[in-house]
Amino acid sequence: MLAVTPASAMAAIYSGIHLKLKSPQTPWEDKLKLARFAWISTQCLLPNKEQVLLDWCTHALTGWYNKKVEFPEKVLEGLWCYLDDLLHSRKLHSLLKQGKAISLRLNMAQLLLDRLQECTCVVSKSPVCVSTILSVCQGLLSAPALSSVFTTKYELMVDLLAKFCFLACRELQQPSSTEPLKAESVTCQDEEMAEGLGSSQIELITETPSDQKQLQCTTKPIENLRSANLFEVLLQVLSCYLSVQRQQANPNRVFTMVTNQLMQPLVLLRHLLTSGEFSASHTHLGLRQQLSRDLRMKIDSILLLALFPSEHLTSYKEELFPSKEDSGKRGPGGAKGPLRPVSALLPKLSSQGYCEFSLHYSVKSNTLPLLFKFFLESYGKGRGDSQEAQNMLCFYFLTKLVPVLGVDLNGQLLSPSKAKQPEQKSLPASPCSPESWSLALLAVESLLSQALSVDIYNVAADRIRHGEVQLNFYRALCQTLFNQAQPRIPAWYRCLKVLLSLNHLILEPDLDQLLSSAWVNSECMEARVQRARQLLVCSLLETYTKLRQLPRLFSELLSVIHQPALDALRPTLLSEGISASLRTCLLDTPPSQSLEICSLVLESIRRYILPDLEKEDSEAEKMEVDGGCEGQKMNQEKEDASLKLISLSQLLHVIMFSLKTLDNTSPLPVVKKSQGLMEEMQQNVNELLHLLSKEKKGTKTNLNVVQKTPKKGKKNQRESEKVAESKIVASWEQKTQEAALLLRYTWVEVDTLFSIYCSKYKTLDSAQTLAPGENEALDSALKPTESLLSGVISPARLESSCSPTSRLLFKLLTLQQMKRVLLDLSLLSEPRTAALLNKAAQFILAKSELEAGQSGEQVWDGQIGGLNACSYPAAHWYFVTSNLPVIAPYLDTEDVGCMADVLVSSLLSRETDGRKDPRPGCLAFSLISSQLLESTVITELPSLFSATVTSLMQRIIGVLKAGHVPKVSLVFLKSKEKGSLSMLVKKEALVEDILANSESGEMLVLLTDTQRDELVNMLQILTRLNPDGMNSEDLSSVFFLLLFMLTSTSKQADQNAVDPLEPGDALFLVKLLSLMTCLLEGRNFESILKLIHGGTLLQAAVSSLLWQSNNGRFRTTSSSDWLEFIKAVQSFVRSLVQLIITRNSSVRLNLDQFASYLTQISSKQTAAESGKPDPASVLSVHLQLALLTSFSQVMTSNLGRSKPMDQTLTQMLTRMTTVLGPAVESVLKPQTVSQSASQPVSALGQAFIVDVVTIMLQSELSALSVEGEEQPTISHMCLYRSFCQQILKEISSAHRPMDFLVSSLHFLSAFYTAAKTTVVEGEEERKKELDELYMQMLQTIYKLLTASWLSSDDVCELEPTVQELLRHLVEKSTTGQLNLLLLLIREGLDISKLRAGNYREVLSAVIITKLLSCCLLPEPCSKALWLVTPQIISAMVFLVRFSSQDISVTLPFTVPTVTSMTSLLRQGEGRITNPHHVILVLGALQSVPLDHLTPLVYQSVFLAVHEALFAIIQCHPQVMLTAAPSFLNIFHRLLASIMQEGRQRGDSDTGPDSAVYLQCSRLIERMYSHITAMSESFTTLSAFMVAQYVTELQKVTLRPDIKQHLTEGIYRILDLCMEQDIKFLTTGLQMGVREVFNELYSSYTHYHKAQRQGEDKYTV
Repeated sequence: MLAVTPASAMAAIYSGIHLKLKSPQTPWEDKLKLARFAWISTQCLLPNKEQVLLDWCTHALTGWYNKKVEFPEKVLEGLWCYLDDLLHSRKLHSLLKQGKAISLRLNMAQLLLDRLQECTCVVSKSPVCVSTILSVCQGLLSAPALSSVFTTKYELMVDLLAKFCFLACRELQQPSSTEPLKAESVTCQDEEMAEGLGSSQIELITETPSDQKQLQCTTKPIENLRSANLFEVLLQVLSCYLSVQRQQANPNRVFTMVTNQLMQPLVLLRHLLTSGEFSASHTHLGLRQQLSRDLRMKIDSILLLALFPSEHLTSYKEELFPSKEDSGKRGPGGAKGPLRPVSALLPKLSSQGYCEFSLHYSVKSNTLPLLFKFFLESYGKGRGDSQEAQNMLCFYFLTKLVPVLGVDLNGQLLSPSKAKQPEQKSLPASPCSPESWSLALLAVESLLSQALSVDIYNVAADRIRHGEVQLNFYRALCQTLFNQAQPRIPAWYRCLKVLLSLNHLILEPDLDQLLSSAWVNSECMEARVQRARQLLVCSLLETYTKLRQLPRLFSELLSVIHQPALDALRPTLLSEGISASLRTCLLDTPPSQSLEICSLVLESIRRYILPDLEKEDSEAEKMEVDGGCEGQKMNQEKEDASLKLISLSQLLHVIMFSLKTLDNTSPLPVVKKSQGLMEEMQQNVNELLHLLSKEKKGTKTNLNVVQKTPKKGKKNQRESEKVAESKIVASWEQKTQEAALLLRYTWVEVDTLFSIYCSKYKTLDSAQTLAPGENEALDSALKPTESLLSGVISPARLESSCSPTSRLLFKLLTLQQMKRVLLDLSLLSEPRTAALLNKAAQFILAKSELEAGQSGEQVWDGQIGGLNACSYPAAHWYFVTSNLPVIAPYLDTEDVGCMADVLVSSLLSRETDGRKDPRPGCLAFSLISSQLLESTVITELPSLFSATVTSLMQRIIGVLKAGHVPKVSLVFLKSKEKGSLSMLVKKEALVEDILANSESGEMLVLLTDTQRDELVNMLQILTRLNPDGMNSEDLSSVFFLLLFMLTSTSKQADQNAVDPLEPGDALFLVKLLSLMTCLLEGRNFESILKLIHGGTLLQAAVSSLLWQSNNGRFRTTSSSDWLEFIKAVQSFVRSLVQLIITRNSSVRLNLDQFASYLTQISSKQTAAESGKPDPASVLSVHLQLALLTSFSQVMTSNLGRSKPMDQTLTQMLTRMTTVLGPAVESVLKPQTVSQSASQPVSALGQAFIVDVVTIMLQSELSALSVEGEEQPTISHMCLYRSFCQQILKEISSAHRPMDFLVSSLHFLSAFYTAAKTTVVEGEEERKKELDELYMQMLQTIYKLLTASWLSSDDVCELEPTVQELLRHLVEKSTTGQLNLLLLLIREGLDISKLRAGNYREVLSAVIITKLLSCCLLPEPCSKALWLVTPQIISAMVFLVRFSSQDISVTLPFTVPTVTSMTSLLRQGEGRITNPHHVILVLGALQSVPLDHLTPLVYQSVFLAVHEALFAIIQCHPQVMLTAAPSFLNIFHRLLASIMQEGRQRGDSDTGPDSAVYLQCSRLIERMYSHITAMSESFTTLSAFMVAQYVTELQKVTLRPDIKQHLTEGIYRILDLCMEQDIKFLTTGLQMGVREVFNELYSSYTHYHKAQRQGEDKYTV
């Protein structure tokens, strides 16, 4: 150790420091300390000190590693840390920035490479911490002067990057259980770093140098390399290498170096980064997603620039093009040397050794699409004829990539895990694993998708000039996919879908195999596979629809269906998605082709299905009885045939229900073809029914054969007959019956539709062909319905053995027959018709089925094929509820009551169990009931509505009876269990019970928790019923029963509970009061007041609530529940008082009765408050204040009806104000310590007290306005003034609740009005006080809006109340007062405040400006405001432009400022005369950000900009004559942003954010219509707008719902385009954009233009 010396001695030491550092006599520990002191000391006078110390340190390190110098490992570690400190010191970097020449020794590069090699492959223990080495590298690369030791020699940079890549790869492959290594101290030891690492955790890292020799490292415990800064240093190395690579002049050299040394580690690293982006490994390594993306981007740039430079285009052409196509493709500057880039790349990628065997195929399959992407980016673009050559070059590169995956296009498929790998004798040959298949298919899908996206396959050019080389390749690939089909992997279907998109001819020869594997015989039912399969089938349907070859597709489909197979294992032919796609395709298919498809299906049924079903089976039955197997074989054939039949019938059903119906404009050939089709279909149906009738006879014969067996007793014989019969019914006959019924139903529906809309079509139904009025006609018309109900139409038994599908189809046919009978007026007068309709309606309803099926909650997908025993109840209930208007008139009271019981039971089970809705498109029993309850259908059916109410009341009365106190006798509870509601509820007796109990307060019904929950669920259902649908009897019965529950029910006391009261009581009463308030608004409620006076009703309800409050029922109620209860009470009182006033019958009597009662209880409460305070009394005071204020509020709002009414109401208001004054003062007076402890703040909130005082003040003002006194006086003005000063002091001093702020602003508005009212002419002191109050309120508003604790949503919520206060302030203001306000606004709109980061003050001025522009001002003030508006607009434009640079203030500041400018533009219509100021706003809108925003922020910005544009085009149309281009530029920004945000993203298209972009697309469509309305300003720019639209559309694939709105909008612009505009667009657009325009214009001509021309024909 060196002794501590004085400064002069240290200077002497420093003067010889160079000698001491070189002296072998100085200990190395002292040298290291001397070097540290010399670096940090300012007294060291060593010339070029920094360079000397760096050289000394690097020389010492080099000497130790070259074994020329020896010192302890501790010194070695200290030297590395010293070098690290030097390289990271600010002093060194400051000198380098100043231009001082400081460098490192060149051998330092090799020294670091050797150390990194030790880190990646350790043979012995490393004496230095890895984190130190990484930190040294980081410091070295941070300055160009220091990094020159690597950058001056390209090979060193390559070696450095390779070392770091291997290091990072091993880190990413380490198990995540090991904790990451944090920043180490200088004295870290290797043993500490290696602790906890076993040999199994060390990954084998193999380096492959250019000479192909593999240096394998021994696996042994090594140090933990997981340092936090490894990947940051790696990013620095990648950036440094990329800059060096770009400086290389020889691309061949770069290509060779990257291919031989870097490609393998880079692609491995990229694969590990990509595959683990969202895994735990990145988390525990501290690898952020952004850092991971940055690393991948750098790797991509390196590979793209090194492997596919523009200089190598000729080399790729020479290698890839065949010899015939090579001629003419090679330019004069051919490639020098025998470089064959593809042959160099792909073997490197396929060779083993650079990663684990299990990872190899994954890395390769992920890298090949990446290489193809780089190739397309580099060489895929050309012009004119060269574009075709570039496309062919890309295609030939694709042909080289696919075999690398192991896909042998000669008909064999190698195992992907074995593809392009050297033979390994130790590994036995194994078949292709599903995981490898999945990777291979994913890679193929990616390659094909990229080829499709850049359109390298030109079908015509390939056929004419290239001998269909591309078609042959894709055909070979398609053959491979079919020969080695993988239907359990979703990517297999996606590959076929991309091949179909490339060219349908690729799949055409194997269409039958495609339909079989991907549609008819697909076995895997996994959700992802089903989705991919469905997309493929839908794409197939859409493709053949566009080709107008849909009949050919269905011809192949039918042939596949008829192939021998186990039909029971086949999936449903038509799923929901495929059915929807088929319906859409049939709408775009010509009618003749649709009819042809139907004919094909019918012909296949007749030729292939019916013969199998009609086979004679008498011998087979005989052999079956004798024990033979021929009968079983024949039954199996019939079973398969019946399954095929049901599939075909479902297919035909969907097709025929999707046909365009015939009408009087349909061509005659189409009508005749439809007529023939219907005849053929009727014949098939009849044959099937005839077959079933024969089978019925055969069944009887078979049963007779069974009966001839030896007798075992009558009982056993009957059981055997039942078993035999059920087996026969459950066999193929049941499926045949389902198919026959479905075909019959389809035929009836389509036949009826055709006959209604097309007079040229002749119906084939015998019931309609005869002339009405004759007996035969009547019989023939009613016979189908009678036959259907009696079971004659089908021999199958209508019993429990009948299948669910058959039962539903029978009901559908019955309903159709009912409709036909109802359409014939002559039949309705017949007596037997009514009975028949009643019987049919009862058959459709099927009470027993409804009652049995409501217990389950199975869902139905809405498809006929999805019906089974579980889903049948939902399907049946949906069928009944959707046809209620037809069947309900023919149901008797018992049937309607059954329906109501089922409806209520299912709703109660839904409420009780908390069931969630099924997925979209599916139906559940309870969901159907819920939808019926909310629809208008039930309201239009009085019998069902009344029965539903009765069912609910029965259940409520049942609960009340169960909780009835036995000591008390109630008359109304002794009613009948069943019957009408008037019989259940004796209203007169109920009213007597209510009035008697409201005074005593005795609880007549005590409910348990379970009973109360049951009542709450029933009340919830009752709330959803429309009160206007109730008749007067039901409404009065329900209301009085609810009033009884309000006044006479309570919770049953629990003996074991400490406190028997629960907060649930208040919520229960809230439900009751809310429902009673809703009933008060019903149109039939006035009938209630015939049984009881309104004042008596009010007093009964209020007295009961006050009694319960005084007795402590709400003592444990929480603050939020209590406030909700108070609001419900106020709402009920307001509604009932309003009803009394509106009826205008005995108004004074009823109001005086209630006012007297309120006065009486207030006086009692005042007397009680003088005693000991009680928490229950606090709640009672709260309740009384709520009653007084709500009563006063209603009377105030009804002033002005008539003079007698005003006189009555004014007297009542004076009485209420007299009562309210002392009550408010008692609440506001200071409390003692004991009293304040007993008055919880949660009970009497500040907002409530402010509301009470506000209503009290408004009541006095209203009474004064009616009386019209010259010198008005307000009795409690001192109270109001002190209250106002307190509010002004507290409203913005600290964080306040929102309800308090709103109430306070309301009070300030009322108080300012009162202050103005009391000012008399000549009283200058009063006027001065008013001016001071004006300024105080303005400053309060300004200060409140600048409060930091107010969020953007809070400010928006406060704006209406602030505007109300501002309106009162300025409605009669003077110019002097307005100037004060404008001065406040001008100071607030200072951009320097925004630059200082204080946007809150500026925002306050912006909001006040917006609100002021909407206020009605006196004429002088209005002129002054609009005179300075241009200056305000200019200031806001600067604010918007500046704030748009910071995306974080977009929502809180930029959007409100744009909204404020919009308000000025809208209110300034006709007042802002200079167009320049409007154009300034357009300039500001151009800078508003629309990219990289969250959906919520994007919606706000989009709406603000759109509304600004709408205000300009609507209120300032004269500006459009000069500013149309600027307007369209901003509108195009909106259009481009919604196209970008609304593109297809997979599963996220249906997320919660999807509605945001859908709304924005609607706004775009609306703006297009406004632009069209101003056609004179935009006619010359219409072609430009269309060109912009199709250019953006070509870049993305839009969601269908968004595309629909945007397309409808651009159609309106196409309406403005002239013929020359269309020609210009057709010829002037680029090739890809031109195709998009042609498709758009074709759809415009086909859909929109034809419709518009049809409308113009009827337009004058």
